[in-house]
Amino acid sequence: MTVAALIPALDEAGSIAAVIAGVRRHVDEVIVVDDGSRDETGARAQAAGATVLRHEHNRGKGCAVRTGLEYVLARPFTHVLLMDGDLQHRPDDVPKLTAAARERKLDLVVGARRFDRARMPRARYYSNVIGSRALSAFIGAPVRDTQSGFRLVACAPLRNLVLTSTGYEIETEMLIRLAQLGARIGDVEVTLAYEGARSKLRPVRDTTRTCFLAVYYRYLSRPSKPTARVN
Repeated sequence: MTVAALIPALDEAGSIAAVIAGVRRHVDEVIVVDDGSRDETGARAQAAGATVLRHEHNRGKGCAVRTGLEYVLARPFTHVLLMDGDLQHRPDDVPKLTAAARERKLDLVVGARRFDRARMPRARYYSNVIGSRALSAFIGAPVRDTQSGFRLVACAPLRNLVLTSTGYEIETEMLIRLAQLGARIGDVEVTLAYEGARSKLRPVRDTTRTCFLAVYYRYLSRPSKPTARVN
């Protein structure tokens, strides 16, 4: 198993170096996609040892993930680890994902947060719970946290997809597309880490948009193979 960590980042200068330092112990390369940051995110990521790809202007998380995947899938990695750059995803949880992929032979392992009403903002709690239940039905697999951006994905099935999302719905599109191809999907519980990091997700608006797009991905659009892809 050779793993590339892919971190889409926007204005994460205060935390990106710590994320990279933590995750480098568990992966073979760290790639940060600086999505038009106005601070020193890119410079600090490079100084911390990451490969940095940069968008001159902010294009959205989905575009940043797609840029990073293009880089990763053109190289001989077996897996890509997706995580955020704000310390909401704990680097120490990475071995849980890699172990699940290896031992349970999963193509996609989602790092599922425990939804604790007492510790989570109300809107975020209900949007996650309702959204995950609805989207699990769409993908046909009981994933407890379908909107989690902390996940490990085998590169082989990703090479058979063309992803089109530009925003946070990239996680949903990836789940549905991989399920349509027969990928083996599961999850593992990871640390709840909301303290100290402000989410850029707009819970009600973004979850509603994601659910509508899930209908499109599931019923109106089929996964397509790229015309060419370097393996």
